[in-house]
Amino acid sequence: MALPQAKQTATEARIDALQLPEGGCTQAAREAALARLRQMGLPGRRDEYWKYTRPDTLVQPDAPEAAILDTGEAPVFDAFDRLRIVFVDGVFDAEASDDLQMEGVEIDRIHDICTRDIHWAKDLYGTLEARGQTPVPRPLAALNTAFARDGVAIRVTGRPSRPINLIYTHSDTASDAILHHVVRVESGAEATILENGPAASRFNKCMEIDIADTGSLHHVRAQGRDHERRAATHMFTRLGRESAYKSFTLTVNGVLTRNEQVVELTGDDAVAHVAGACVGDGDFHHDDTVFITHDAVNCESRQVFKKVLRNGATGVFQGKILVKEGAQKTDGYQISQSLLLDDDSQFLAKPELEIYADDVACSHGSTSGAIDETALFYLRARGIPEKEATDLLTLAFLAEAVEEVEDRDIAADIVARLEAWLSRHS
Repeated sequence: MALPQAKQTATEARIDALQLPEGGCTQAAREAALARLRQMGLPGRRDEYWKYTRPDTLVQPDAPEAAILDTGEAPVFDAFDRLRIVFVDGVFDAEASDDLQMEGVEIDRIHDICTRDIHWAKDLYGTLEARGQTPVPRPLAALNTAFARDGVAIRVTGRPSRPINLIYTHSDTASDAILHHVVRVESGAEATILENGPAASRFNKCMEIDIADTGSLHHVRAQGRDHERRAATHMFTRLGRESAYKSFTLTVNGVLTRNEQVVELTGDDAVAHVAGACVGDGDFHHDDTVFITHDAVNCESRQVFKKVLRNGATGVFQGKILVKEGAQKTDGYQISQSLLLDDDSQFLAKPELEIYADDVACSHGSTSGAIDETALFYLRARGIPEKEATDLLTLAFLAEAVEEVEDRDIAADIVARLEAWLSRHS
């Protein structure tokens, strides 16, 4: 079917503003992604999975400008010993980064892979993104696969002693960054990946994660600081037998953020937990779109998303659990909740279940409401000022999502960041 003329024109305008990297082992995947993009067209408001979020500024040829903000706060994860990999406006910064050598892991730049004909990432780059285009098209991910010039390829072969921290720094008010990461966790291996930083005025990031049998990956991401930034991120994850994947995202600023998680449980007894907590104030639009497919026996998935919104902020959650035929003994849990601190904010939710197996335990729920007046009165009656009482109840509301973070020290640091944000926005 031919694309509508307006969508085709917008798609070609965006493609013309970019240059396809040539050569290397990713060339075929890039050309295939470009063909997918031209067939799908960039997203518009009439697309089913974009009806709650305006994609205009994410697809226009030039990135809108975004001011660079300095809160004076130390960067997230700064207190932890980790291997730092720094990108400035989407370009790897070798001087600011640590040595990429560490036991139990192999790390290469996507930029360098583009000059090689043979590399382990060849079989992964673009593969999970292509699989994730069915049944829901994700054109911004295809654009990323086609045009990303930098990122990292991480192959986890053991149990690295430190987390790997991808740090995204924003220095140009008109930067337009596209990064693509591929992660392969080998059988029995385990690692933690941290991500933080505003990245760019407009940020398009894709991460493909392949977890082999009995492998495990913990992922914690913090999005914040520069409020005028815009971001569209995609994470495509495939899990093997008895493998585990846990991902948590904290978002505290950003005029427009769209985070997509596409997870496939393809091996028996696999576990996938995807969670997020966000707090938004004023001109803030935050969209979590999740699609989890159960295609094996006795697998578990959890989706836990909490949003605190005020002064006209908007939160969106679109979450789906698909249980394929034969995926018996599936345990699928999904909850999305919002705390609206005024009458001007809104939360838009679209939870879905699609089940083709009969021995499953799947549930979904979505709620939206104001601060519990009884709880607020209880705290105030014991001498706690209204502002502090409201912050305490807000943190308690977000607790279920933060509890999904495996590392207790990192979870405590996230709570401290939330407390600081609430204090600044009193």
